[in-house]
Amino acid sequence: MPYIIVIVNLRQFRVILYMEKKLGKYFSSSGEVFSWLSRFINFESGQILRAFRLERMEALAELAGHPEHCAPVIHIAGSKGKGSVTGMIASVLEADGRRAARYMSPHISDYRERICLGNSFFDEAVYCEAGDELWDLAESAAARNSLFSVAGDEPSFFEMLTLLFFICAKNSRCDVTVVETGMGGRLDATNIVDPLLSVITLIELEHTSFLGDTLPAVAGEKAGIIKPGKPLLLARQNGEALDVFKKRALEKNSPLLYFPDIAAVENVKIHPGGTDFTLELFGKNSSYNFSIPIPGTVQAENAGLAVTAIKTVFSNIREDTIRRGLAQVKIPARFERISFGKDDGRVENPPVILDGAHTPESASLCAETFVSLYGEGGILLFGCAADKNASAMAEILLPRFSHVYITAPGTFRMSEPEKVYRAFAEGLSGRGADKTVFVKETREAIKQALETGRGKKLPVLCTGSFYLASEVRNIICDGDSIL
Repeated sequence: MPYIIVIVNLRQFRVILYMEKKLGKYFSSSGEVFSWLSRFINFESGQILRAFRLERMEALAELAGHPEHCAPVIHIAGSKGKGSVTGMIASVLEADGRRAARYMSPHISDYRERICLGNSFFDEAVYCEAGDELWDLAESAAARNSLFSVAGDEPSFFEMLTLLFFICAKNSRCDVTVVETGMGGRLDATNIVDPLLSVITLIELEHTSFLGDTLPAVAGEKAGIIKPGKPLLLARQNGEALDVFKKRALEKNSPLLYFPDIAAVENVKIHPGGTDFTLELFGKNSSYNFSIPIPGTVQAENAGLAVTAIKTVFSNIREDTIRRGLAQVKIPARFERISFGKDDGRVENPPVILDGAHTPESASLCAETFVSLYGEGGILLFGCAADKNASAMAEILLPRFSHVYITAPGTFRMSEPEKVYRAFAEGLSGRGADKTVFVKETREAIKQALETGRGKKLPVLCTGSFYLASEVRNIICDGDSIL
């Protein structure tokens, strides 16, 4: 029976491989590929700041034959909405008949969500073939004392995953790639691309230990994706951030397309099945009516930005194609409604909404959408990473819910749930404690929130972290009944 043993010394990155090949392949499933990649240091789990080294990613790409050059690129950064914009652009390009590779993070239920062909996974053979190339790359690097130690650090999980994406896109002969940054922009592993267009969504304070603790500092890191002479499509911004982007675009001789100056999203109508809106493009004197299967004003704004990006780069794409692409977009945990438990006709299961809102503004928009559809007084299940502004989100969310459950957002990200609980308990002048419960164990918190929702016939909103949304979705959608 074929077997694989991988021994990795992360400090020296010397890889000793013992394997018995089967048909020349090291991997027989995408799961095996991602399991192997998980052995690498992971930025998302809190790797230290000095480990960000774009030179190392450039060296990896060179060693792999620069697969990032396989197709034209649209590159997206930002604090909120960048995943939705990425998914919407890829969906429309797919509807236009293009092979559009899509790179996003994090995943909710399956690692393949990060590396897709349009709205679908690649064929299993594509992931396995790309994994084989990475394995060979690692082996040859070890044999030659490797380029992996550029800048004194080993490659991270995200760097290796990014390289896997580009190899998948290359091997599948994709026509275009739509690439979301992981964190920041300037030193992000995806920033080795030379895009047709850079897109930056709304900026907020986030990842302050990595990106800086002021809005201009965060904007400066995001602005690092702006490339000389290539246009920048910029979402609405706070004045301080806008000044940074204007200055950087001028320095790079990059045409600046500021969304509020060139377009507007109007006539927004939110309903349980999604959002209808009108997009006005001023320069083209055009008006379009679109629908997306995701509720929320912010999602209409994301769609408007996505359509503007597409019309900027691929101006001949037809309106009906855009409409079809937006209607087909599939992005988990973006105000996603799921069902739980068995409906026996006697007990109606209330809706459970999953959303990854993890900044004050995104939390506010999420709460507004939730209340507009289901009213105030529902159940909130909340957990966020340690670097998020829990106090600001508590101030926004507490007044809208009757019961609040605070827990850890799974185990993937560093979190301080006790600190988050205190922020909520001390909210509303100390009255937050009357409605807030701390349940440290995530699975138990999910159970209690769902039980309360079902018992009181109240809707449940799970938000604060994509990782918490992932925990809830996996429990419910895998049929793991905890009630």
